[in-house]
Amino acid sequence: MSPGTAIGTGLEAIETASRDELTALQLQRLHETLQRAYDHVALYRDKFDQAGIQPGDIRSLEDLGRLPVTSKQDLRDQYPFGMFAVPMEQIVRVHASSGTTGKPTVVGYSQDDVDLWAQVMARSIYAAGGRARDKVHISFGYGLFTGGLGAHYGAERLGCTVIPMSGGQTEKQVQLIRDFEPEVIMVTPSYALNIADEFERQGVDPAASSLRVGLLGAEPWTEGMRTEIEQRLGIDALDLYGLSEVIGPGIAQECLEAKDGLTLWEDHFYPEIIDPDSGTVLPDGEPGELVLTSLTKEAMPIIRYRTRDLTRLLPGTARTMRRVEKITGRNDDMLIIRGVNVFPSQIEALVLEQPGLSPHYFLEVYQEGPLDAIDVLVELREGTTASKKETTTLQRRIKDLVGISSTVHVVDIGTIERSQGKARRVNDTRKKN
Repeated sequence: MSPGTAIGTGLEAIETASRDELTALQLQRLHETLQRAYDHVALYRDKFDQAGIQPGDIRSLEDLGRLPVTSKQDLRDQYPFGMFAVPMEQIVRVHASSGTTGKPTVVGYSQDDVDLWAQVMARSIYAAGGRARDKVHISFGYGLFTGGLGAHYGAERLGCTVIPMSGGQTEKQVQLIRDFEPEVIMVTPSYALNIADEFERQGVDPAASSLRVGLLGAEPWTEGMRTEIEQRLGIDALDLYGLSEVIGPGIAQECLEAKDGLTLWEDHFYPEIIDPDSGTVLPDGEPGELVLTSLTKEAMPIIRYRTRDLTRLLPGTARTMRRVEKITGRNDDMLIIRGVNVFPSQIEALVLEQPGLSPHYFLEVYQEGPLDAIDVLVELREGTTASKKETTTLQRRIKDLVGISSTVHVVDIGTIERSQGKARRVNDTRKKN
């Protein structure tokens, strides 16, 4: 199950292999993964047995849909090490989620898994336009969060010079970008804007920096946010996708030459799209929830993991492998306000339409008597003055396009908390039944 090596001077052969070659490799690796999971992980053995399915019953990729899905709660129930398929002496690293809504989900890696992770991240950086000669400034957090170390090992595998800044200390971030002159930055979209703000606070044009390209991930972001980041930082801003439960960043990457969605590295991660309510597998092109199965992970194989990310599968363009449409929402991010499904990214897109408003916003959701209410807090852009136009236009656009009434408040510049990593966009104080 050796992951092989990433090639810093061109594409790996599998990236341009035929669909038939890719499918044959996927099926071979799927058989190995299912048997490993059944033999060594009690949760999967129980799930398979309860469904009356043995690993050998899965004879095609389409048969995978016969197996039960795996949820985040399944992983929490196995806390801390119940999902591991190898003895602890073969585990070389452990990562974990923050656990803010319960026990954290714990992920273990063998040495082959760490090598695999470095490979797919190196492939991702190369697809985004990074090269061995580049310096890579990493603003993802290090530690139990997978972002920083995943980016770090991938950039080193590609042969880049790594600047392991981590998140926070925004003033120092800008100083190092100015002094070290990196070409690539890896960062969350919201924190990229925070860095741009700090450049401007120092009286420096962020678009004049050495940065050429950004790999942005770890939170949903809109096309309007991409435009804002590209214009202010003077870079190509490309989408990077990952989940700690599956491996971390490096599951899919937007390619610089196409910039048309995330190419999913299907030789290592098999995608399905399901109806979030019924669980039915949907055909390519239909929107739904992304489900992922690892094909080469050793220490912790993951079978049909419900990501909660809403997207659809599209044909490959820059690579043979299929693309994932830009993910701008998650099932568990969805707010239900007066019976209407609302995603924060929908409101973000409308905020960014208003030239007088900055991209910094926050949603306060509460009960007003028996009814739900939502306040949208926004800031003006530097150099503009408050007017009723922005407020009334945004309220009308939210009503027309999202379908809810809201109250928009323009607050002082700097009032809305700036992200040091993943942005917190919503405070929902309604009583949960």
